[in-house]
This record gives sequence, C-alpha cells and structure tokens, in this order.
Amino acid sequence: MDLKYPIGQFQYNGEITHSVTSIWINELEELPRLLRDAVRDLDNKKLDTAYRTGGWTVRQVIHHLADSHMNAYVRFKLALTEETPVIKPYDESNWAELSDYKLSIDISLSLLEALHERWTNLLRSLGSADMEKTFIHPDSGEVSVGENIGIYAWHGKHHLAHITSLCSRMGW
Repeated sequence: MDLKYPIGQFQYNGEITHSVTSIWINELEELPRLLRDAVRDLDNKKLDTAYRTGGWTVRQVIHHLADSHMNAYVRFKLALTEETPVIKPYDESNWAELSDYKLSIDISLSLLEALHERWTNLLRSLGSADMEKTFIHPDSGEVSVGENIGIYAWHGKHHLAHITSLCSRMGW
C-alpha cells in the first residue's frame, strides 16, 4: 500500500455531470461523521502518531482538513461571485506546525461538521452554469467549480484513509 496516497491521486476524466457531482457532494457531507467514527477511540498517544514516516500525526491531519476545507469553501464562493479569481495558496506544512494544531481534535471535528453542512448546502444549490465557473490556482492553473467538488471529495477520503489505514496497521 502507498502510505502517502492510500487511495491513489485524484483522477477523473469523464464528463462532470449532475449525477457525478451529487455523489461527490454526498461524500463531502459524510466526511465529518466518518472522521469522528475513525478517531472515536484514539487516545492522545495514538492521535499524536504519524500515519507514515515524515507524515503528519492523526491530530495534524484532522486540523489540516479543517483548514483546507475552510480555504476550499472560500475558493468556491470566490469562483461563484467573481470572474475567474486568482486564489491565494497557503503553506499547509507550515500551518501544521502552528500551536492550534496541538488543540483537541474535537474543535476541528465540530468545525468540519458545521462547515460541511454549509458547504454541501451551497453546492446542492448550484446549477450547471455555476459548475463551469472557475478560479485560478497559481500552482495548478484554472479549476472549475465542478472539478473542485471532486478534488475535495477525494481530499477528504484521502486523509480519512491515512487515519483508517494507520489504525488498521497498528491494530487499533
């Protein structure tokens, strides 16, 4: 198993249809519950275990998901309300070293629950023209709203797999 990419990297080459984005939105909606279930029985020692050598701890992964998905939510809103905005990237590795990444994961789990409720509500309200709107990421280029839904559905499953595969390997 590839510990860095346990579910592989994001790939989607088909047409981004309403049924495809509906599946992705459902996956985004389920993520906070799946994360809570995955970490329910982990004590602080387990939460502070890295999922791979050189990787983040479970605690850092949870806090990263909150930060990443907050940034994504803002990027969606920018793409929906501005003409092809250029978004600001952030250094996620440096963010993971800040003091708030040592806090209880319950803070970020609660944040993800509220954020994903708002986010999926917004995404379900979009029409086909909205799915075609784009933003520009300085590193990856132009990204459509529809494609970005898939990217973040994958992102949540990717990090959930970091946690669940670690738990499986360690017999937790």
